[in-house]
Amino acid sequence: MKKHIEGKVISINGPIIKAVGLEGISMLDIAEVGPHGIIGEVIRLDGNIAIIQVYEDNTGLKPGDKVISSNRPLSVLLGPGLISNIYDGIQRPLVEIEKISGSFIKKGIKVDPLDNKRKWQFKPSVKAGDAVSEGSFLGEIQETFSIKCRIMVPPGINGTVKSIVPDGEYTTDDIIYSIEYEKGTYNGRLAEYWPVRKPRPYKQKLKSGMPLITGQRIIDIFFPIAIGGTAAIPGGFGTGKTMTQHALAKWCNADIIVYIGCGERGNEMTDVLNDFPRLTDPRTNRPLMERTIMIANTSNMPVPAREVSIYTGVTIAEFYRDMGYNVAIMADSTSRWAEALRELSSRLGDMPAEEGFPSYLASRLAEFYERAGYVKTLSGQYGGITTIGAVSPPGGDFSEPVTQHTTRFVRCFWALDKILADARHYPSISWIDSYTEYIDEVQEWWGERNIEWSTIRRDAMNILLEDERLQQIVKLIGTDALPQEERFVLFCAELIKDGFLQQNSFDNVDMYCCPDKQIRLLEIIVAFYRNGKELILKGSEMNDFIYLDFVSSIARLKSEINNDDIEKLDIIKKEILTRMQELKGIDKFEFV
Repeated sequence: MKKHIEGKVISINGPIIKAVGLEGISMLDIAEVGPHGIIGEVIRLDGNIAIIQVYEDNTGLKPGDKVISSNRPLSVLLGPGLISNIYDGIQRPLVEIEKISGSFIKKGIKVDPLDNKRKWQFKPSVKAGDAVSEGSFLGEIQETFSIKCRIMVPPGINGTVKSIVPDGEYTTDDIIYSIEYEKGTYNGRLAEYWPVRKPRPYKQKLKSGMPLITGQRIIDIFFPIAIGGTAAIPGGFGTGKTMTQHALAKWCNADIIVYIGCGERGNEMTDVLNDFPRLTDPRTNRPLMERTIMIANTSNMPVPAREVSIYTGVTIAEFYRDMGYNVAIMADSTSRWAEALRELSSRLGDMPAEEGFPSYLASRLAEFYERAGYVKTLSGQYGGITTIGAVSPPGGDFSEPVTQHTTRFVRCFWALDKILADARHYPSISWIDSYTEYIDEVQEWWGERNIEWSTIRRDAMNILLEDERLQQIVKLIGTDALPQEERFVLFCAELIKDGFLQQNSFDNVDMYCCPDKQIRLLEIIVAFYRNGKELILKGSEMNDFIYLDFVSSIARLKSEINNDDIEKLDIIKKEILTRMQELKGIDKFEFV
């Protein structure tokens, strides 16, 4: 056990503290500063001077105040009890803090991240004498209804189980097992600390080949993301970034959700904290919080805690990934995190780069996003972390540094459009400016279900791209001047926009759309386009069939057909075929 060392404050510049007398302290070690013992982290060493960034309000701190360090890096406590909890950026449980200090966090307040008085039912899966290696499962705890917390051998330890407790109830402070290994005996508990800035190890990073199903049609069909992938949601103020991430958190098929509110407005985080406990998980009909961990770091909290909050979130995600779970991280927003970096770097006197951001902004973003991925864990399990970060470019300018650097490290880009948002078209993801690099990875998954996803997606995208081109012409000469075939393209593009891309999160039927329903809805529209185009080429007038009653009903199918009744869509498709066969002058007509 390392000995505590003590120094004193010599300089204060906002959240940046300089201290001397801390001989032996290391980079990234934590320190308690001043009479309140506020938490800080060593971010630079300059000779005998330690530069510390503090994560709490340091009002009243003065030169000469005491600084104490135990030579331990900033870490999070990983164990049962994380699920359903709400933390701040340095893993202090906000619900417990509210009971002690009320609506505001008092300086220096310290509350255990996990309830060390609660007893958990532990079931061992090994016995004394068994050989174990790093990542091996020693037993499990039923943490929530759907999540089992597996107790694992810490990384770097390979040996033989010397002892392990029998099936029973234990707290996170109890010694549960001991392992004999080359350096001696390791005594383990249900919960262990892990440094937040150090990625947890794994055996191999892989391609999952499985899409993260979100229930949002424009994402799942047009711009899918694979499990273990990375995505960015850039958009200006009011375009629906937070709302989109809320929908993804509610409906995606990840086993566990880690939601990081990084520098967001207090009223937005209040909505999240109030709404999520009331939501029901559609897979289990249990509270959604039973598979959710929330990190709330609002804009009025100290800036340095905002900077570290994303590392806290991704470290917790890696803990559950190592158990074999698929975890989705929602970081809202990385722009606020980058602004925290900018403020801290300016106080350190670093040379600014574009728009005042530090020159290491790109490397820090890379460090965060590269911790996503689908991996083979140390125990031989398979788990993944899917990272979705919101970006808030000022004025919706995607050329600003945070957005530009983010595009270098993500493979999925869901650009939000202010015009769509103003028109109340949600999700306001632009089908022109967005892209995904996961098409090839998820194509096999669709193919296994005998669905021509890539063909239908390609045809629908071609309609939308052609619509974008024609809209420029329409602005000059009007719709009536276009040939009939091009006017039909515009008509079908509107069907796709209104009947497929637009999704109502307040509609009980439309708020979530399963993959089978998604592809059938789009298939009906694309088939109508293909065959309507053929009718026009054969000499029919567009008005002969676009005003039939079944055409107007296509746009309403999304909210009229439940996910459990998707067979009705096949019946409707056949009815449309029959009606089109009855058109005058058509002897035989089949879907192309």
